[in-house]
Amino acid sequence: MVDYLIKNGLVFNGINAKPIRQNIGISNERIVFIGDSEVSANEVIDAENLYVAPGFIDVHAHSEFTLLLDGRAEGKLSQGITTEVNGNCGLSAAPLYGKALEHRQQELQQLGITETWQDLHEYLNILQNKGIALNTITLCGHGNLRASVLGYANIPCEEYMLERMKRLFSESLNQGACGLSTGLIYPPGIFSDAKEIKALLGIVSTFKKANGRKFVYTSHMRSEGDALLEAIEETIEVGRATGMHVHISHLKTSGEENWHKIDKAIELIEEARNSGIQVTCDCYPYIASSTDLDSILPAWVFEGGLKEEIKRLRDPQKSRMIKSALSSKPNKYWQNVYVSSVFKAKNKWMEGESIFDISLRTGKNPVDTMIDIVIEEEAKTGAIFFTMNEDNLRRILRLPYVMIGSDSSARNFSGPTCKGKPHPRGFGTFPRFLGFYVRDENLITLPEAIRRITSLPAETFGIRERGVLKENFFADIVIFDYNLIKDRASYKEPFTKSEGIKFVFVNGSLAVRDGILTSALAGKVLF
Repeated sequence: MVDYLIKNGLVFNGINAKPIRQNIGISNERIVFIGDSEVSANEVIDAENLYVAPGFIDVHAHSEFTLLLDGRAEGKLSQGITTEVNGNCGLSAAPLYGKALEHRQQELQQLGITETWQDLHEYLNILQNKGIALNTITLCGHGNLRASVLGYANIPCEEYMLERMKRLFSESLNQGACGLSTGLIYPPGIFSDAKEIKALLGIVSTFKKANGRKFVYTSHMRSEGDALLEAIEETIEVGRATGMHVHISHLKTSGEENWHKIDKAIELIEEARNSGIQVTCDCYPYIASSTDLDSILPAWVFEGGLKEEIKRLRDPQKSRMIKSALSSKPNKYWQNVYVSSVFKAKNKWMEGESIFDISLRTGKNPVDTMIDIVIEEEAKTGAIFFTMNEDNLRRILRLPYVMIGSDSSARNFSGPTCKGKPHPRGFGTFPRFLGFYVRDENLITLPEAIRRITSLPAETFGIRERGVLKENFFADIVIFDYNLIKDRASYKEPFTKSEGIKFVFVNGSLAVRDGILTSALAGKVLF
């Protein structure tokens, strides 16, 4: 007798194999039977004409705080995602000390999060005890380490500072972090150099030998546009010098003037892989990115933290310097930058509108408009940037070492996370990849696509006993209709559920039943 029997489905094991008609038995949290015969079950799910696959793994998520606010993760579960990798782009939930704690507490209070913590162990305990609907594993953010020790100053990391950062990083690895992430366009990571990153990663080998865990270095590189090739070279050099598996976050060619760099970018990565350096990447299947609106400001504006940034924007002389630096951007650029979220109620009308259109309404030029928004919203404005090329995106998606990451937080269709006009990737990434790019456009085969979102991520990030359908592995399972799978979320209506995901199991519990979310909170914090 098993809890659930999935029968008559075409089963992908996750390892680039063609699907086989098999039955799967689930008891408690585990897969206990895979084969041809039937077993007695408390509930039978007939998967005739459906595909059965390991639960999808979102390798690039930012759900540290949205999961804490509301752990239902409906936008992710409705895509078939059962596990997220969080702590990306240099930002993790912990450690939080000094200026890092001061900066983050203000944001958490605005979100409505009342819990407090400083180290990763404390945060993960809070998260697990509150209950989450999917599994999460986290990286340690380099930005957290640097801000905890050096604050947001543009200063070199002296040896005693580096030793303090190493201690904090070591603590996070002991408490379950699966590696280090950097966000080298964001403060304070923007003020660091490769030497600092290499020195931090130098301690990882000790942890590998001690417990055999897999660790990875992921990077939102120093540039994804004008200095893209140099940024790739820097990332590869970190891997060469440290022996670490390096993973390039959301690989792209940003800005029309940089689209031609795709050939050289791929060449650099494949030369490194052929020389023995472990290099992988992730990508989301959209030509628009999303981050903070103020990310386009010159790097010197961020020095000293948020208060200093706003002070510089208000200062007439410094403001003129900032405007001069941005003056070369044409109207076409501002027509492709959209406000996705604001905090103040009076500015809600801006959500979903381009900076150019907002400037027409306010009677100001686009640069002044952007700066005014950043000041008024205290640099907490989200934005969407249409800067990428469809042909280049397709080339990246074809690469066998590229995984899929939503680059989004887990949100819900109601409640405190249902706000603004966030990027639709938070609700449609995986159905869009499978439905449009794999089924409709035939970019890659379906077995290969399943491998890229299941076993390859599990192997890359050291996620044990998941990512493959195998007896005694955890029962993270997706059952989907390949003919129907489709993303429906748009930039104007992002909170829209995808089609085609029929059943989702997380640790043996049904999170989606016949297309309906169950509100089960069966997710686990993974180590």
